[in-house]
Amino acid sequence: MSYLPVVGITMGDAAGIGPEVIMKALAHQSVYSTCRPLVIGDANRLKKAGQIVDSQLTLNVIEKVSAAKFTPGTLDCIDLGLIPDDLPYGQVSPVAGDAAYQFIARTVELTHKGELDAICTAPLNKEALHAGGHIFPGHTEMLAHLTGIDEVSMMLVAPNLRVIHVTTHIGILDAIHRIEPGLVKRTIERAHETLIRAGIDNPRIGVCGINPHAGENGLFGYGEEEEKIVPAINELTSRGWDVQGPLPADTLFFRAGRGDFDVVVAMYHDQGHGPVKVMGLEEGVNVTVGLPVIRTSVDHGTAFDIAGTGVADERSLLEALKQAVDLANRREMPATSSTIKENI
Repeated sequence: MSYLPVVGITMGDAAGIGPEVIMKALAHQSVYSTCRPLVIGDANRLKKAGQIVDSQLTLNVIEKVSAAKFTPGTLDCIDLGLIPDDLPYGQVSPVAGDAAYQFIARTVELTHKGELDAICTAPLNKEALHAGGHIFPGHTEMLAHLTGIDEVSMMLVAPNLRVIHVTTHIGILDAIHRIEPGLVKRTIERAHETLIRAGIDNPRIGVCGINPHAGENGLFGYGEEEEKIVPAINELTSRGWDVQGPLPADTLFFRAGRGDFDVVVAMYHDQGHGPVKVMGLEEGVNVTVGLPVIRTSVDHGTAFDIAGTGVADERSLLEALKQAVDLANRREMPATSSTIKENI
């Protein structure tokens, strides 16, 4: 029998839409044909979310993974019991921020024990996270800290487009300062490894420039492309890898969208995030590359403006679960490359 990966789903910020999209997503019986989902969060908040979205799911509140049922119609939840009954929706809360951190910490603990094969995260709110005493730019950096990894990369996946980022949650001037050949090379290596793992034998990698028109041979900028990007590309192409660049970002994303490249390497946050979100916000997925465990996430925020109304869309979480399954370490189950190639 094929092994179904156990995917730990963290509930995210309880004041946001995370609990609602979880209740909606796990109502899809198809999820249980590909994985064994387990929520790490707050059972009472999930029950309230179920009432809001009129869910028919039954909660199985447990303390250990071994007690999970993993059957359609039942939502298994390791309950940390951190959310008060009267926590309002749509407001920044230090209690919710701290709880979001604790959900992640418990999930990482379970992965260290070998009880989870992958992590899928519902959104947290950075302001609430900081108010709760945990000063991280976001999930990516928090997970790196908790797993003891010095450096990871953010890869966004949308229909027909994959983007990995050299820098993420820092200002544009700081990003340009931080970019250097070693970091560019390591980012490309992580992208290459991930796509190879997903069944793409010789990934076609397009690398963005920093300046307009990738510097136009020195016309724009101060030679950043030649100094910070070209040495990395030269080293990797000498290995026989298909790495092209630095290329003008405006045309590179168009070319990638039509299928010329398997992944785009963006130099800074907005250079990569904008095109991905235009291509498919509801179905976008965030993959953290370089961790000892696969982590995927919805590519949207806590949506405080609609939290508690039941209208949140679960498609991004469904896609994030699918990507987690496709990339998880599987036991006794060969990778189905054709399926993975279409989505990663």
